[in-house]
Amino acid sequence: MPEVDLGFPRSWVEFANPDDDAERFRCDLTWLTSRWTCIFGQGCPGIYESTPDAGCCSHGAHFADDEDYETVAGFVKRLTPEQWERYHEGHAGGWTERDEEGDLKTLTVDGACVFHNSKDFAGGYGCALHGLALAEGVEPLETKPQVCWQLPLRRGYREVDPGDGEEYTEVTIGEYTRAGWGPGGHDFDWYCTSNTEAHVGREPVYRSNRAELTALMGEAGYALLAQHCEAFERGGLPQPHPASLPR
Repeated sequence: MPEVDLGFPRSWVEFANPDDDAERFRCDLTWLTSRWTCIFGQGCPGIYESTPDAGCCSHGAHFADDEDYETVAGFVKRLTPEQWERYHEGHAGGWTERDEEGDLKTLTVDGACVFHNSKDFAGGYGCALHGLALAEGVEPLETKPQVCWQLPLRRGYREVDPGDGEEYTEVTIGEYTRAGWGPGGHDFDWYCTSNTEAHVGREPVYRSNRAELTALMGEAGYALLAQHCEAFERGGLPQPHPASLPR
């Protein structure tokens, strides 16, 4: 499967967070208007040849914070043996573990997250927590660890001093590339965001991932992002400097 070199030029847009005067969004229009879509169960070979059916769930998931863990733990209690293939194993020995740095994460079993259901499982292939969300009619971002529902979106923060000493927080919304996984990302046998096989979506990312982007940016922030993406698709960018507009 052909994978493109990520050194290509990108178009970005910056705008103030309408809900927070101390923040500015910096968004990757090239990525957000791309036709990437998750092809898990539809040709995804997995990030490792050794565990092709696990998709990108081979390492388990770390938790963003205590609240993230507590949210997931609440939904784990609602999973039944019919929905979760490793239900008994997860309850007998626990569904979390510590990594080498001592950080809490979901348990990995046989090269996959403990919540990963195999293809042969009658309750459904893939993430048990994702399946629970679909069964209960809620967005999967409500039931899964944050890192799971955010991928392959990436939100980053940095403090910026424009020169006048009045710092603001820059919130970047972009693509979770191989590099986002750290040095280990280069060891993946396959990765989706830069692979042409996964850029077959019917809608651009900013529409297909509206729920996730809204959770990351807020309703008002997402509304402005959508406007910028639509203008970019129409060829309406770059934006002229306001001081240069005719008067």
